[in-house]
Amino acid sequence: MQFGIMAMQMNALIPPVNNPQDAMQHVATFSHAGLVRKLYEAGFDLIELGGDLGMWFPQTFSPPAIEELAQLKEEVGLTYTVHLPLWSVEPSTPLKAVRRGSVQALVDCIQATRPLAPQCYVLHATGALAAEFYRMNLPSAGKALILHQFQQNALQSIQAILEETGLPARQLAVETIEFPFDLTLEMAKRLDLSICLDTGHVLAGFAGAVDLFSVLEQVLPRLAEIHLHDCPIPQNADQPAYGLDHQPLGSGDLDTARLLDRLNKAQFKAPIIFELTVLQALSSLQTIRQLRPHLVS
Repeated sequence: MQFGIMAMQMNALIPPVNNPQDAMQHVATFSHAGLVRKLYEAGFDLIELGGDLGMWFPQTFSPPAIEELAQLKEEVGLTYTVHLPLWSVEPSTPLKAVRRGSVQALVDCIQATRPLAPQCYVLHATGALAAEFYRMNLPSAGKALILHQFQQNALQSIQAILEETGLPARQLAVETIEFPFDLTLEMAKRLDLSICLDTGHVLAGFAGAVDLFSVLEQVLPRLAEIHLHDCPIPQNADQPAYGLDHQPLGSGDLDTARLLDRLNKAQFKAPIIFELTVLQALSSLQTIRQLRPHLVS
């Protein structure tokens, strides 16, 4: 199995300084390839690049930075995936102008990273606004209507992304996020997209009162990436476990052995990304070695 790590390591991105001038210097001299090299040296050759880095480090996806990432890939044998931007991006909003801008931001990220030949692109098909309405205490019929509207808007945005980039639909993986799982799966089927299964999000209840292994069976035919992290299952299905996901394996309610066995039986070879810190990811790898040593190279 392919185990990797996200490049969005906050401790590496936020400078440990108190002087504003030093902070500005950190931003100005930030090296995307330098960050990825450190992750490789920590033991990971599968890296999920974070599209949101460009918000704070404008040079992150510039042509010279992409060339450095490409050279590093060839030098040490890396594999990349790309998590498309999600902060400030609203591909499902009812506001057409904002949707257009969101589509452009996503298209720009795809086009910039194409030279790296990412194995897949991960997309949050709906944004923070849809999640906010999903959490609201609204009459069921009205809420369903609103969520379906967000879904339809997302479908329009995704269709535009595919048309503008020429990206094969199965190279775009919609993630299980804070939006009803059935609507997310329906989007994937409608446009023949792939799925990114986020274990912590599902365990936390973000996608609704659904069982992780039931979700897994439904998405396996489309599963292009897994975001692997642990989380306790909330006692009340109406109260998702906010802030309790993104924990190392063994610290929540994920049945890691069962998950690994099912993926192994399915001969799953796609990327499995630890959405964790480096230390948490290394700890989680050790947990996997203890449970199923033959699955870790």
